[in-house]
Amino acid sequence: MKKFILPIVLALVVSCKDKKSSENTQKEVVKIETDTLQLPAPDEKSAKNKFSNVIGWPSGKTPIAPEGFTVTRFAENIKSPRNMIQTSNGDIFVVLSNSERTIKEKIKNDISGKSDAEVGGKSANRIILYRDANKDGVPESSSVFLDNLNQPYGMLIIKDQFYVANTDGLWVYPYKVGETKITKPGKKIVNLPAGGYNNHWTRNLISNKDNSKIYISVGSGSNVGENGMEYEVRRANILEVNPDGSGEKIFAAGLRNPVGMSWNPTTGELWTVVNERDELGDELVPDYLTSVKRDAFYGWPYAYFGKHEDPRRKGEQPDLLAKTIVPDVPLGAHTASLGLTFYTGQQFPEKYKNGAFIGQHGSWNRSSLVGYQVAFVPFKNGKAAGSYEPFLTGFIADKEKGDVYGRPVGVLQIADGSLLVADDVSGIVWRVSQNKNK
Repeated sequence: MKKFILPIVLALVVSCKDKKSSENTQKEVVKIETDTLQLPAPDEKSAKNKFSNVIGWPSGKTPIAPEGFTVTRFAENIKSPRNMIQTSNGDIFVVLSNSERTIKEKIKNDISGKSDAEVGGKSANRIILYRDANKDGVPESSSVFLDNLNQPYGMLIIKDQFYVANTDGLWVYPYKVGETKITKPGKKIVNLPAGGYNNHWTRNLISNKDNSKIYISVGSGSNVGENGMEYEVRRANILEVNPDGSGEKIFAAGLRNPVGMSWNPTTGELWTVVNERDELGDELVPDYLTSVKRDAFYGWPYAYFGKHEDPRRKGEQPDLLAKTIVPDVPLGAHTASLGLTFYTGQQFPEKYKNGAFIGQHGSWNRSSLVGYQVAFVPFKNGKAAGSYEPFLTGFIADKEKGDVYGRPVGVLQIADGSLLVADDVSGIVWRVSQNKNK
């Protein structure tokens, strides 16, 4: 049996001295030890929605990191920064894109009968290059590196090629490190399925160590396959392709919405964070962090967190139910865990070495807000050594009202060992660094 140090009700217990403000909010994680993850019974009638209201960050205010760290603004005044990569020469690329309609708009739209085209905002659909030549944590220049994309998310550089994962396909462009703009036309080398419930539009990218394979994360087009599984072909999967787009295989399946992917620095395994399904109650279903095994099945839509059968798919596909793998680390129900990076730098204290940082965008299908933080999972000898814990907090301004300053998404460790955090709704990329006198 797996053993977890699991936060009670899979959430942070927050005690507020002043309910009107988060200024005097003290957070604590109450933990229990258990041999297996105990989940409540699914209850479709108990599902609740509470949407956050983004109020933005006041001047001078930042998210809160542990003692000994400093949080600064690396970039700001940009529309929906989501994902980031760094090149060998230190340039940092930031994807600007969004779902073009929020979950709240999706639900309102379903009720009103309006078409998708009648709601939502316009995605920026571009990649910005930031250059911090003197390496002081403040970029001296920024420029549009690539524009006119289609809801981009994943980026990857292999030799003299720059890859971009749009929502509907993988594109490749000629590129040399140090160039500040893509000027030559690209080529679409993989068609990807697009559209669907909950805006599972993000397509992330990662390559293996020798760059012989590319892995593409593709989320489901529905909550639990309610529109028919014929519309889920090549979805809820991590796909594997060659660098030229050929040889596509399903690397792993049953992953409802895998977004962040990263290589475990100790074992060399691929790991991912997964957004699980909605509408089964406040505590179902927990998002999770897991190693990804080739040809493995992780449950969606027939089962969740191992062989817990989804009542909405009861009795279907018993063979898949029987082979469902239990993921490694529960991350709390509805936390919308999106970003992932393993920390291999030298700047942070030893406890963070080889551990996983996770950007939790925050809940909507729950009676109270959860997530809205960057969480950390400690690792030892390549395995999770405990439950997730808060690392970067303070995104919630007023929990009862649902006011939030921002919502973290992508996380990236850069060459100097600091951590970048993309806060999409506030248009800020935060930099978290350890104080030099520590």
